[in-house]
Amino acid sequence: MKLTRLSIATFNLYNLNEPGRRVYTGEGWSQAEYRKKIDWTAGQLTLLDADVFGFQELWHRDSLARALQASGLAGTYDMLVPEDADGSRIVCAAVVRKGLLAGEAEWISDFPEAFMLHSSGDDPQTPQISVNIRGFSRPVLHFTIQPREDGPLVHVYVCHFKSKAPTQVYREDWYIDAKSAYAKHAKNLGAALSTIRRTAEAAALRFLLSELMKGNDTPVIVLGDINDGQHSNTANILTDQPRYLVGDSEGGGDVALYTAQTLQEYRDTRDVYYTHVYQDIRESLDHILVSQEFYDNSRKRLWMFDGLVINNDHLDFDDHKRLGANDHGIVRATFNYRPNSQN
Repeated sequence: MKLTRLSIATFNLYNLNEPGRRVYTGEGWSQAEYRKKIDWTAGQLTLLDADVFGFQELWHRDSLARALQASGLAGTYDMLVPEDADGSRIVCAAVVRKGLLAGEAEWISDFPEAFMLHSSGDDPQTPQISVNIRGFSRPVLHFTIQPREDGPLVHVYVCHFKSKAPTQVYREDWYIDAKSAYAKHAKNLGAALSTIRRTAEAAALRFLLSELMKGNDTPVIVLGDINDGQHSNTANILTDQPRYLVGDSEGGGDVALYTAQTLQEYRDTRDVYYTHVYQDIRESLDHILVSQEFYDNSRKRLWMFDGLVINNDHLDFDDHKRLGANDHGIVRATFNYRPNSQN
C-alpha cells in the first residue's frame, strides 16, 4: 500500500451500548432510540470516510459492528475492540481501513511502572506532594498502521481522559463520617479530584510517548476526548508545547505533538472549532495530535496537513436520544504525502 492521502478521525460515541443495557449515567437506550443511534452513527461513518476512526464511549462490540454493517462499510475496515467489550464498561476502540493495520492492538490499563508523581517541593516553601493513581480511567488503545510500504510504521493512540464533571464524593467514608462539614464543599473537592486524575492520565500517556519517540523518528498520532481544551494544561502535557511559527523546513521537535486544531487555525481567518457545548459554553475537548512527521514546517516532515473537518451542527440540539446523535463533535484531519525535500 502506498497512500498519498491519509485521513484520521476521532468520534465519541456517547454511550453506545446494546438496547436495554444500563450505562453509568442511568438508563440506556430503548429499541427505538437505539435504531436511531445506529443509523446516525452509520451515517457519520459514511460521510466522513476516514482511513482511521478512533472511538470513545463504546460499551458493546456488537453495537459498533452493527453501525458498521448499517453503513455498508463492514467489509472495508478492520475493527479493533476488546474481546470483553460486553456492555459492562466503557472502552476505546477503532476501525482501520483494510490493508493499513500492522500488528496487534493493545489496550493499556496501567500507568508505566516507572511513572512517578511525587515531589518533596522545589523550594523551601513548597509542601510535599504525592499522587498515587496507577491506571487510566479508560484503557488507552494503541496500534500501528503502515500507510506506505516504503515508509515507517505510524503509532496511533486512542484515549479518553477523566471528564471535568466533579467526582462524586458523597459515597466516600470520610464524607459520610463528616457530612455536615463537607456537604458545602463536595463540588469543589470533586472537581479537584477530577482535574488531578485527568492530569495524571495525560502525564502517564506523555511518559509512554516520550519513551517511544525520544531519539528517533517514530511517527505518532494521538486522538481522542481529553476532556480539556487546546491550551489547557492537559493538552500542554501531551504535546510538550512545541513552537509552531518557524521558518519553512526548520521546525519540528523530537517528542513534540502538534494539534490539528492549531494547524487548521493557520489556514483560516476565523476559529470556530468546538466539539462540546455545556451550559452554553463551547469548548474543544476532542483532539487529533500529530508528531513532527505530520507537521508542515518540520525538517522531518513526511505528511503535510490538508485540512480539518468538524461535524458539530448536531450540538445545537440537546435531545440527543431523540435524534440518535452524540454529544460531541466528530473531528477528521487529512494529510497528503509530501516529504520534505531536504530529508
